[in-house]
Amino acid sequence: MTEQETHEAVGRWLSLVAADAELSPYLIGVDRDRLTEQVARALTTNTDLPYLGWSEAEQRRAESYLRRRSFWEEVEDRCPGLLPERDAPLIEATVRRLTDRPDRPEKLALLGVLGRAYRRFGLRPEHQTVIDDTLRTTVPWQEVEWAATRAGDGPAWWPVEVLDHDLAYDGVAVITVRPWRRLPYRPGQAVPVCTPGRPGRWRWLCPANAPRPDGTVELHVRAVCGGAVSTSLVHQVRPKELLYLGPPTDTGLSLHDGDLLLIAGGTGLAPLRAIVEQVAAAPDGRQVTLIAGSRDVASLHDAITLDKLQQAHDWLTVVPAFSHDPLAEPGERGDALTVALDHLRGEQQVYVCGPPAMLAGSRLRLLAVGVPGERIHLPDRIPWR
Repeated sequence: MTEQETHEAVGRWLSLVAADAELSPYLIGVDRDRLTEQVARALTTNTDLPYLGWSEAEQRRAESYLRRRSFWEEVEDRCPGLLPERDAPLIEATVRRLTDRPDRPEKLALLGVLGRAYRRFGLRPEHQTVIDDTLRTTVPWQEVEWAATRAGDGPAWWPVEVLDHDLAYDGVAVITVRPWRRLPYRPGQAVPVCTPGRPGRWRWLCPANAPRPDGTVELHVRAVCGGAVSTSLVHQVRPKELLYLGPPTDTGLSLHDGDLLLIAGGTGLAPLRAIVEQVAAAPDGRQVTLIAGSRDVASLHDAITLDKLQQAHDWLTVVPAFSHDPLAEPGERGDALTVALDHLRGEQQVYVCGPPAMLAGSRLRLLAVGVPGERIHLPDRIPWR
């Protein structure tokens, strides 16, 4: 085996282990460079893999990932030309993750990506059998086919380069990426995001900007406890690295006619800021009020950009809302929704986006103060977290 073949085999092994729900926790905190060297040595000398604390059964499964032929090689033998070699590892990792019983938000992201892949590569029943046999598992193809009917045409994912990574404050990062080809999204939509360090795992994020001439996309990410992708994005990803964005999906936050009252909590600010930029690109006389909620001044992660937007547009009013800051001005003290009710005027379209606890009772509170249901817009077309 040549050095290049060994390098590719070790990279494939790391991807498969990282995509395995039972094995991936053993990679947390491990020195990847040292592990890569140890696995390469095990492969070239036909010795055991380094012990990472897993059980005998898990050790055998990890070894099976290293010794067997690649997913693409096995599929290529039976269905030549079906899958491009460069795309096969991500397809394999995503399919494996789907069979690991992910939670519903992640499952919908996986189906969105696989539905596009299903259409793009023209998968048929005979291909499904080959993939099932190769992976030695049963893929829920009916659900993938359902997703394919809704996915439309286009790429299954967009490779993007990380241009900038700013740790806004502990646990929240602002990441700017540039797709290799333009991502066709609308403000308020969400896209699945995957990191090479966690192949096959996808998490929903909303772009924080309207489409730009240079095609760059800004993502606001909070590290969620137990969230492999969000933790990786906040604490591990660096400029010049590669990420993947899946096909954009409507969330229920598209722009409607009339004045707007936008109520954001934490990183839920992202899609609402994108809507503000959409209005700024074609001002039409509407008034927009944006309530930006956070615990305190230090955790208002996008304050500079919001201030620039307000200075540039006289139709925009930005009001911070601090839920845990006793030094805040009276009109800025309280949770975002409570502060927002003081700015409710006329026939505004009201948008709310934030953490689950914020969303849970927001519709009822708005209905209780007289906002008609058709003018209340929440990210309710995909589960939000």
